[in-house]
Amino acid sequence: MKLVTWNVNSIKVRLERLIAFLERESPDVVCLQELKCSNDEFPHDVIEQAGYRAAVHGQKTYNGVAILTRDEPSAVRTGLGDESLDAHARLIGAEVGGTRVLCGYFPNGGEVGAEKWVFKLAWMAALERYLRETEDLDAGLVLTGDFNVAPRDADVAKPEKWAESVLCHPDARGAYEQLVALGLRDVFAEHHPAGGVFTWWDYRRLAFPKGDGLRIDLALVTPALAERCVEARVDRDERKGKQPSDHAPVVYVFS
Repeated sequence: MKLVTWNVNSIKVRLERLIAFLERESPDVVCLQELKCSNDEFPHDVIEQAGYRAAVHGQKTYNGVAILTRDEPSAVRTGLGDESLDAHARLIGAEVGGTRVLCGYFPNGGEVGAEKWVFKLAWMAALERYLRETEDLDAGLVLTGDFNVAPRDADVAKPEKWAESVLCHPDARGAYEQLVALGLRDVFAEHHPAGGVFTWWDYRRLAFPKGDGLRIDLALVTPALAERCVEARVDRDERKGKQPSDHAPVVYVFS
């Protein structure tokens, strides 16, 4: 199984890139975040012409997540089951070839201490409860997407610059570690233990050409599936050229 996670930062703007990527990489599963469109606005016809079916949890203008698969996704569920948190379209799950795939767009948090920061930590805590109480963590499961957390200093080009940001703050990393404590594994970090491989670069201040990136697009997987991960890489070329997303797609291959 070849699985991709990609924050496209608007499916409408990035649709041409996405279709070209699907043709080039031929993934089995694609998890998209930050669609910025409602379910009705999602380009189902174009996606189907490319050979994929889509389970979509959209939201007009903001947020939105989707899972693209070769066959019709099954057992689709959206949200965390918490009305106070589910006004944002941030989580969708589906069964794909015997594997449970969850696609998440984690809250950014704005600024540490602000209302959005409180929401981020609450959302991550609710996700941990959801996984523990709802999903089968002994089976094959992938939780992937834009986590808006860089787990280690090795995942940050300039750790001292980002140390107290919402992406690297100890509380955000602590919330991330609660997910790992469920028995999940960061297979990308296992393939790149030294770090220095990034998935997001700010549009501002020439961050991409200067190499000022962070790895915040992640995949946590159950142990049996982690043992089958034979490749994990970032497609940096998708961060180049005309109108790229600020995130690059991350590709995982499981034997």
